[in-house]
Amino acid sequence: MIGLKHALAGALALGLGLRTAGAQCRPPASSHEARLLAFYEVPPQFSMGEAPERLALGAIRVGGEIVPVPSPDPVLTHPEFCYQNSANNTKLSPVFARPRVTVGLPLGFALEGSYVPPVSISNARVTIGSVALSRTQELRTGGIRSLLELRAHGTIGRVRGPITCSREALQLDRVDAPCYGTEPSNDSFDPNSFGGEAALGTRVARLGLYAGAGVNWLRPHFQAGFTDATGYVDRTTVDVSLVRGVAFGGATLHLGEVAMSSQLYVMPSNATIVRLAIAYRVR
Repeated sequence: MIGLKHALAGALALGLGLRTAGAQCRPPASSHEARLLAFYEVPPQFSMGEAPERLALGAIRVGGEIVPVPSPDPVLTHPEFCYQNSANNTKLSPVFARPRVTVGLPLGFALEGSYVPPVSISNARVTIGSVALSRTQELRTGGIRSLLELRAHGTIGRVRGPITCSREALQLDRVDAPCYGTEPSNDSFDPNSFGGEAALGTRVARLGLYAGAGVNWLRPHFQAGFTDATGYVDRTTVDVSLVRGVAFGGATLHLGEVAMSSQLYVMPSNATIVRLAIAYRVR
């Protein structure tokens, strides 16, 4: 999670061209602003962490995942709809990480959850929570055993801190330029989303293989919070509503009670990520 905060702090340095306090901006889906917000929605997506597996009632699996955060297209860091100026100071961070817990329910259902508690790092405060409900069913075709998993998931969160104007970006040379002031901004970014997905998998000895697809409804929200040297407070908000299809595939290696997984997750309109996970069956 620390990684995502730093990535956002750089790539969402949008500048403060609007001069209307509390202005609301709803850029079109094709705008740089919307595409950049959607780009940073991809790593927190609560996709399945490993190959489909039917858990017994009361089974508990704990673990974690890590996602190397890719770099957005440099074009997206230049706003074109909500802001007239930009502070082009893109600083990308390497990873997004979080814990995962899964509990087996009756009839092949399972409940999954993840929570990154509020953590203050470099004057930013981060928290993200996710939940999912899935059902796994065994299928047999021509003597081949496979598992079908249907899954619904949702994520809410907040990244608060100097996202638009860090202390390093502050300047007093030009009143009409971004970050004209002496105190860093106190902005927030909310990577909110929900979605559904289906995956079909099979297992060969200790190796589980799977592929799937789904759809995500993205509702990212950004709010500026910068007071410039003239006393003007910018509370501009940026909201977008997007629907994105996804495809993914991966493998899970079972070593006793430990499962190690890797997944390629593709949201074609926004980003491609690799998800690495490890889980331990407690009971």
